[in-house]
Amino acid sequence: MYTIRIIPCLDVKEGKVVKGIHFKNLRYAGDPVELAKWYSDEGADEIVFLDITATIEKRQILLDVVKRTAQNVFVPLTVGGGVKSLDDIRDLLNSGADKVAINTAAVKNPDFVKQAAKMFGSQCIVVAIDAKLVHGSQFTVHSSRFTVHSSRSKVESKKWEVYINAGSTPTGLDAVFWARKVEKLGAGEILLTSIDADGTNQGYDVELTKAVVDAVNIPVIASGGAGKIEHFIEVVKKAKVSAVLAASVFHYKKYSIKKVKTAMNSAGIQVRV
Repeated sequence: MYTIRIIPCLDVKEGKVVKGIHFKNLRYAGDPVELAKWYSDEGADEIVFLDITATIEKRQILLDVVKRTAQNVFVPLTVGGGVKSLDDIRDLLNSGADKVAINTAAVKNPDFVKQAAKMFGSQCIVVAIDAKLVHGSQFTVHSSRFTVHSSRSKVESKKWEVYINAGSTPTGLDAVFWARKVEKLGAGEILLTSIDADGTNQGYDVELTKAVVDAVNIPVIASGGAGKIEHFIEVVKKAKVSAVLAASVFHYKKYSIKKVKTAMNSAGIQVRV
């Protein structure tokens, strides 16, 4: 069995780490540089840094904060937020990022993923997918580039829609369909966040996560909803993810990374200790 990665996430707004519920009602959680160093020293396998308002504010990511964060960590750093060009990716990599996450720009221009993977290598390109459950017995997903139609009964499978602009804008894209598409375009990894589960501490959306994992052959990071150690174990065992990401349980010191890893190891899950 491959080693499962434990990844703390730093959602950054105005240079400060914040955390909310369903991407809303954000509250202060700490300084990104200090938290990143803490997690790196504590045994995190990777760290994700997301400038969550860069796209909405139509600005570049805070490169100075990225640089200071990268200088203080000794584990791989994935950075995203407001990434819309090959130059943005180059700037982030030159600032110390090991991988770059793309979300909104990938949906608006899928060829961007292909171009980025070709220029920098798939191993550097992470596509972030923020998805929300579609309610109702009829489901139609449509966009100018992709069309997926499904009429389903209550007993048929659930559907999830992709959202962009920090989870504020529905796209009409089916999340599983989009995951398959970005893999074909050259993405090396998917960061999958359930908007429904985000910040609830009620557990990952295992059904969504498993649906995406089963659809692709690239690593999938589960994100959104971790509140107990059992949640980490559940999503790994049931959805077969490559990594688990969490924020509030680590930021507010509910659990240490070491404690989570110890419990996962005891449950038969291979982690780096």
